[in-house]
Amino acid sequence: MSSMVTDASSVKEHLKEIIPPSFARHNRLVPLKDTGELLEVGTCEGTPQELVDLLSLKLHKRVVPKVMPESEILELLQEVYGDTEGEAEEIIQDLSSLGDEDLAHDLEKMEDLLDSDSEAPIIRLVNRIFARAVQLGASDIHMEPFREYMRVRYRIDGVLYERLKIPSRHQGSVVSRIKVLSKLNIAEKRLPQDGRIRLRVGPKDVDIRVSTLPTAFGERVVLRLLDQTTLFRGLQDIGMAPDTYATVEKLIHKTQGMILVTGPTGSGKTTTLYAALDRINEPGRNIITIEDPIEYQINGISQIPVNPKVGLTFANGLRSIVRQDPDVILVGEIRDLETAEIAIHASLTGHLVFSTLHTIDAASAVTRLIDMGIETFLVTSSVEAIIAQRLVRTICPHCKEPYTPSEALLEELGIGNSSGKVFYKGQGCDLCMGTGYMGRTGIYELFLCDEEMGKVIARTSDASEIRKVAVARGMRRLVEDGVLKILSGVTTPEEVLRVIQE
Repeated sequence: MSSMVTDASSVKEHLKEIIPPSFARHNRLVPLKDTGELLEVGTCEGTPQELVDLLSLKLHKRVVPKVMPESEILELLQEVYGDTEGEAEEIIQDLSSLGDEDLAHDLEKMEDLLDSDSEAPIIRLVNRIFARAVQLGASDIHMEPFREYMRVRYRIDGVLYERLKIPSRHQGSVVSRIKVLSKLNIAEKRLPQDGRIRLRVGPKDVDIRVSTLPTAFGERVVLRLLDQTTLFRGLQDIGMAPDTYATVEKLIHKTQGMILVTGPTGSGKTTTLYAALDRINEPGRNIITIEDPIEYQINGISQIPVNPKVGLTFANGLRSIVRQDPDVILVGEIRDLETAEIAIHASLTGHLVFSTLHTIDAASAVTRLIDMGIETFLVTSSVEAIIAQRLVRTICPHCKEPYTPSEALLEELGIGNSSGKVFYKGQGCDLCMGTGYMGRTGIYELFLCDEEMGKVIARTSDASEIRKVAVARGMRRLVEDGVLKILSGVTTPEEVLRVIQE
């Protein structure tokens, strides 16, 4: 590198100027080091020498190729040419100089595939929004129209952060671009629509679920990002305490019965179920799932996506699954009595059944099944265990420091005498975007439905009574599991309280 270019940001900008992004991405090569007279570039195996010679001729310097795996090339391309925080804002400024005819011309180009090198500002803006969301590890993108602007927010580690404001005159073009990508009806703006986008951002394959909703100031768009190249974590890595993990490990190796995971949307239920399935995924087991949607593909497991348009519901799909000689069945969610009855029948006839319910805690899941219309004796005969869970943000390891929380906060969490205890928080840094948190882990409540609990459930379906007995018999509540993670320096009292109170 020349002596004039020394700091990391300048190095990056200098390398971007040497080779245009379109040429670099198309030919799968990336500039690595420039000494002035010599340029080292990363190339894939099989890159023709003629291409290197052409680059040398154009740049008037010697070009030395370094063969690298394509996955590394893609990561480096994203690092060197990836979006910066201000690029979307710059595109919006460019848009302000365009007239309606220019924007209409941009929309005509939208039939092309997602192309990060497109010159159309609307296309570039949407691309930047997608790429930035992937870079930040966002799970959702919210685009909300108001009177003067469309607000763009990213959900990162379960919390929404505002990242961009798009002038209202351009929001229709942005929504139309997303509709074209997701194959939705551009002309229909009065009804909600659902679609899907598949794209590649650097080395990542991303599946995006799109939902539009008409509001007073235009269409609201929410996009759910599923990174297909991200490996889900194993059962031992999702945050279970050692005793909880040991019990769950035994439960998932049973040959029959039902194991339920409960919690609100976004509480990590699917991650827990996938981790359990992956743990017992062996050639000797026939595992079949029916999901809405399939979030991650697991080799060795047959996964069926729900498709109500053709009549493939959870209930109908489950009926067909039990005729496929399964050992283990995953039902994405028990939403109605019909699905619950089939799932329970399957668990009583030699199948291990996993599923989810939307309840606030484990004891409430029992009440929910009975309220659906399931006979009490069927609940106690089929359900082996119920896992309630939440996701809490973990303290950023780069800016972690001791601090003293308020006594009122500790009392609310049931932490009495705080003397001798050390608490931590993140002070906020560039790596965690000033939040003090990086990543998430789970807190869990494991309810075992054994013979004794069966007698309690037969006597009462009141969730508070069932919970009281379960706690007396040793069940660790969600808040108590959260306190364990606070005292071990994994998360903060504020975060546990925020999640428990949701």
